[in-house]
Amino acid sequence: MAIKITDECINCGACEPECPNNAIYEGGAEWKFSDGTSLKGKYKGKNSGIEVDSDKENEPVEMDVYFIVNDKCTECVGFHDEPQCAAVCPVDCCVPDENFVEQESSLLEKKDSLHIS
Repeated sequence: MAIKITDECINCGACEPECPNNAIYEGGAEWKFSDGTSLKGKYKGKNSGIEVDSDKENEPVEMDVYFIVNDKCTECVGFHDEPQCAAVCPVDCCVPDENFVEQESSLLEKKDSLHIS
């Protein structure tokens, strides 16, 4: 499943540079699928199913705290042994998102779709 950041977030920003998919953004920040990935052109989100231009700016998911774009989160599968955001979070607010449960094979497929060789 994807990871989410709870409203206990203290906005320290420790998680953001740890994400290999650039799926973490500061509250209020617009985001793109192409940020930190090799995507160009149209991309269909693996969780949302929405097809968009990968360079299109999307609305922030949260306004007040850091947030994770679940269509970009792979729980660090294929990169690390554990989600790096959760490993560095000083207040343990990076937790599994029960609304987006995914198998390891799906997470690897998502990783591969974001980082085309």
